[in-house]
Amino acid sequence: MRNPDTPLAIDDLTLFAERIARLPPADAEWVAALLAEVLRARRHETDLLAMQAASEHAASEHGEHLNDQLAQVALDTAEWLRTLWDVGYMGAGSFRSAPRSAFPSIDLDDVRKSSLFARIRQGKHALPFPPPTRNGRPWHDVLDDAGTTHEVAAEIIRDEKGRALAAIIEGCAEWQVVEEILEDRQFVVQHEGKGPRYGLHLPGTGSAELRREPPALTCPLQQQERGGFHSHSLHWQRDDGSTQVVALRAATWERAVAEAEHWLASHHPEVYGQVRFVRQ
Repeated sequence: MRNPDTPLAIDDLTLFAERIARLPPADAEWVAALLAEVLRARRHETDLLAMQAASEHAASEHGEHLNDQLAQVALDTAEWLRTLWDVGYMGAGSFRSAPRSAFPSIDLDDVRKSSLFARIRQGKHALPFPPPTRNGRPWHDVLDDAGTTHEVAAEIIRDEKGRALAAIIEGCAEWQVVEEILEDRQFVVQHEGKGPRYGLHLPGTGSAELRREPPALTCPLQQQERGGFHSHSLHWQRDDGSTQVVALRAATWERAVAEAEHWLASHHPEVYGQVRFVRQ
């Protein structure tokens, strides 16, 4: 005798269909209709179980992915806040309190508009010094886009003898004139004596053009292989002629270049963006 708590197998239901055919016509009609309804319920139950399993699997995958995202956001946020404290500039605006005296207040607008936070979320190092600003906001693109020509509003500031001292570019007055190549037309400028140098072209009419100068210096990166893994080191020549060897936390050439650039930004910001790294 079968257990009534155990669902019937599909073979049992098929056998019932064969036995219905041997019933008297008056009984066969209503029993066949009842069996058809049972089969429809069984198919519906199977579909529901499949949908539930798929939903649970998708929720599990989404939960793991979301956890990874949240973990990365937490790490990026920690890096952002550490930079705000150490360096002393925001991203959407400026500090509302002096650095290292009281932690700055941060609202939703700061998070949404901070170019510094966006830079960190892209996996790039936060600069150890404030970047140029464009209309009052940090202008990281001008540092990152080596081959881009930017149309800008610019003017040159001269001293009483007519020498070009500084430039106001996109409302930022911290640009220094390194060289005047063509009088009143072409200049080499640098922001606060740090970072890349730029060619600034002032046409007679229309917008000025700002373009990052190609690297004028070279520095070797040494690559070594041990046990199938690569290590990289930066060989920096000091002013006294000696060489400083800096171990880089990098397994690939691209990461080694990024780490070397970050080291330069931290230790020699005056030449950051002006050095081309060559494989040794």
